[in-house]
Amino acid sequence: MRAQFVLSEIGVGLRRNLTMTFAVIVSVALSLALFGGSLLMSDQVSTMKGYWYDKVNVSIFLCNKSDAQSDPNCAKGAVTDDQKKQILADLDKMTTVVQKITYESQDAAYKHYKEQFGDSPLASSLTPDQMQESYRIKLKDPEKYQVIATAFDGRDGVQSVQDQKGILDNLFGLLNGMNWAARAVMALMLVVALMLIVNTVRVSAFSRRRETGIMRLVGASGFYIQAPFIMEAAVAGLIGGTVACGFLVVARYFIIDHGLDLSHKLNLINFIGWDAVLTKLPLILATSLLMPALAAFFALRKYLKV
Repeated sequence: MRAQFVLSEIGVGLRRNLTMTFAVIVSVALSLALFGGSLLMSDQVSTMKGYWYDKVNVSIFLCNKSDAQSDPNCAKGAVTDDQKKQILADLDKMTTVVQKITYESQDAAYKHYKEQFGDSPLASSLTPDQMQESYRIKLKDPEKYQVIATAFDGRDGVQSVQDQKGILDNLFGLLNGMNWAARAVMALMLVVALMLIVNTVRVSAFSRRRETGIMRLVGASGFYIQAPFIMEAAVAGLIGGTVACGFLVVARYFIIDHGLDLSHKLNLINFIGWDAVLTKLPLILATSLLMPALAAFFALRKYLKV
């Protein structure tokens, strides 16, 4: 009987404040969708870091005849065979840092350049002897780039030591910045949602002050009086959380798998899978249920005298 009364009161309260209930649902849905999106963005950045950092190389570019005339690092002339052998021997000794060494000749570098930039005007004027020989080093730990740079930068025959990780760091810095911006908007939306929940509870409690007064007179407990208001907020929040989950599922389906189909158009990016999305949904639903319920509970302590 008591449970039936509480449920009936929930329905009455939701219908009585329909406009504000709808506003609560929308604000909770948007804020939790941003919350889930920021979590998925963090997972995506971590996945991309693991994928790309595992593929980055450190390149030791060797001086050629053209560099000897224009680059101060190659003032002593093009790299000699003895210098190349010494560089390779030193790399072979760095077993704790170096995982794999690949040598690229001038002809191979020219071929790769033609494959990538064959349509550019500059490609037609280049010759193989203008390209640089290089050693491509795959590190066991991409963070150990500085060990290679310190050992070989400025050495005779070495034009430069370049780390591809630096390029990726700029990309991941941009993605992390976007993620923090999304979190800031999410926090703002959560504050708006909480304020709407508190105001909705206040209006609902004020509109039913006669009923609650009668319930106090007949000896109803504080929790029994508060329960319908708390459950109203929880139900509205849960509906919003369900909508937020729907947003995330639909976004993952249409943006990555279908619609924009980024998984095929951007096949160089290792996108997060459905498992990452599905594991976030219970957290979003739990937050959507508990957050409004707690907000209503604390609001009632102040605005409903029981």
